[in-house]
Amino acid sequence: MRRPRATREVPPGQSFWIPGVGPATAQVILAEIGTDMSVFPTADHLASWVRLSPRTFQSGPKNASGPAGKGNPWLRGALGEAAISAARTDTFLGARYRRIVKRRGHLKALVAVARSILVTVRHLMNDPTARYRDLGPDWHTKNLDPARKTRDLVRQLTALGHDVTLTPAGT
Repeated sequence: MRRPRATREVPPGQSFWIPGVGPATAQVILAEIGTDMSVFPTADHLASWVRLSPRTFQSGPKNASGPAGKGNPWLRGALGEAAISAARTDTFLGARYRRIVKRRGHLKALVAVARSILVTVRHLMNDPTARYRDLGPDWHTKNLDPARKTRDLVRQLTALGHDVTLTPAGT
């Protein structure tokens, strides 16, 4: 069975300047979720409907992550392509992909970026006056708490068997 092409247009005054989301992807997103965001009370409800939410299986003391589920195949496909495109950019979403791929792997990083795109789209659709503003690829390093980073590094070095003594740097 062939899927008909999305024919809805982006609402007047609303533009999707999210990295990775082109006109065709925006049309698919609008055709699949519609323009009425009151159906989804929160962005988490929308992500759960599309099946882009992390899944955890618990049995006793064990926790294991599982597949997110099938969800809407056309919307997931469009968001997956957008995530692949966004991962190659020098933007906040590209930096998010590069941070997550180091510790979680390629596919989980793509799902995380796709979810970020979907949440951003939902916020833009929910508030017609809102515009997308990229936070930049260095947002996480600029907003990092130095005390927390120091504590984490000291803990890592201690776990490796090193004795750590910190002295303030002279300025």
